[in-house]
Amino acid sequence: MSKITIWHNPRCSKSREAVKIADENGVQQEIVKYLETNPTLHDIEAILKMLGLGARELMRTKETIYKELDLKNVTQEKMLIEAMVKNPKLIERPIIIKGDKAIIGRPTSIIADFLKS
Repeated sequence: MSKITIWHNPRCSKSREAVKIADENGVQQEIVKYLETNPTLHDIEAILKMLGLGARELMRTKETIYKELDLKNVTQEKMLIEAMVKNPKLIERPIIIKGDKAIIGRPTSIIADFLKS
């Protein structure tokens, strides 16, 4: 099985569960603590392409910062991505990357199948 990358927030139970599932499946992982090392614009654009999603679909829309920045009224993808670069707390987690594919590990029940694919 190939190595995966997990965009991880250690304070998030779903993110911790993703690491545990990878461990249980014997998968070598690179852990990216994206709140400590902010992803770049290019990083987020690459993830969106792998996920096949628009920027808003990667955002945690219930976060206080989402409301404070009034992002619900922003329609430009680039502006939403820039908001995630500046405020990585807005990024949904965990993100599991395997090769040129990625998933958001919610619900966590989808992770094991993704790792085996």
